[in-house]
Amino acid sequence: MEKIIAIQGAEGSNHHKVARDFYGEDIQLIECMSFDTLVASLLDKSANLGVMALENTIAGSIIPNYALIDNNNLHIIGEEYLNIHHHLMALKGQKIEDIKEVWSHPMALLQCKEFFKKYSHIKLVEDVDTAEVAKRIAKENLKGIAAIAPKIAAEIFHLAIIEDEIQTIKDNSTRFVIVQTNEPLINKEVNKASLKFQLNHKRGSLAAILNVLSDCKMNLTKIQSLPVIETPWKYSFFVDVTFDDYKEYQKAKAIIEIMAEEFKILGTYKNGRI
Repeated sequence: MEKIIAIQGAEGSNHHKVARDFYGEDIQLIECMSFDTLVASLLDKSANLGVMALENTIAGSIIPNYALIDNNNLHIIGEEYLNIHHHLMALKGQKIEDIKEVWSHPMALLQCKEFFKKYSHIKLVEDVDTAEVAKRIAKENLKGIAAIAPKIAAEIFHLAIIEDEIQTIKDNSTRFVIVQTNEPLINKEVNKASLKFQLNHKRGSLAAILNVLSDCKMNLTKIQSLPVIETPWKYSFFVDVTFDDYKEYQKAKAIIEIMAEEFKILGTYKNGRI
């Protein structure tokens, strides 16, 4: 089946890099300027796979994306941890002294703010997407304008990299997940799972669930709570666990299903950090 992959952002973005890392270059992209549009393209079958950022080492969890995956019954089938590198790029033949404005996504501008303190002549302008700006510079032959974008964007749009690695914090990593609408076949080689459950307000109810995970040799790598919109002061818990023994995972799943008020598997897949 042809891989039609919805990504947030444009060709040349980090989402595009993850899609290419997972499925190679023989893919068809659907560029989406928001995660809501990305999910809509999966639901209307325009795309059969989606790449979504879920958390960042600096910015933390992208909480609305947890809700999008849950509310639309998407299935996580894989993940990738990507080190984020910001590069300053422009049309060939220009130096940083020739650049009057830098256009990029607000988060990219924020993460590179320290670098631009040395260049007071450059105006920073917020834009919709890192790679989309790079594409526009190339297409419209915009001189004096630079983009902050991943290296892949410079390759695709034939731009020159004026400065490498301009991000303030060098160790900046984002976790991306691959999602689809269809429930995948069970693969016994999986060693990570994303789960969601709701608990009653009884004292120790969360501790009891965590004890089950520990007893079944699950390693808890993430826990995130989200309010249940229709029930004030009630929360859903989203957890990621890794495991070595699939049978122990099945055992934990069976026990939690009995203990929790609501229990859902968002996905089982291979750990992207191994």
